Amino acid sequence: MPSEAEQLARLLKENEQLKQALESRPRIDMARGIVMAQWGCSMEESWEILVEVSQHSNTRLRTVAEIIIASVTGTEPLPPSLRDHLRAAAARRPRLRRGPRATG
Repeated sequence: MPSEAEQLARLLKENEQLKQALESRPRIDMARGIVMAQWGCSMEESWEILVEVSQHSNTRLRTVAEIIIASVTGTEPLPPSLRDHLRAAAARRPRLRRGPRATG
């Protein structure tokens, strides 16, 4: 049985992770909307695409979301490697458009 100190440490870590998840969620949802608009996909498909890009690029999901948002707002261009991962993830979903809609 874990000691009180170990239980407290585990709970504090879990609390921090939940806090980060709550703070990240609006940005991830915004990125989902961008993916939906650009690729003509559903909410579920946009989630699957973002998760796949995150896993294949070895990048945290919230970081992928921030990069996508920055690329659409003109803050930073979408890095070529992330663009390639997005295209590949969308290509694995045959009902989607062949490419993203132009923005701006």
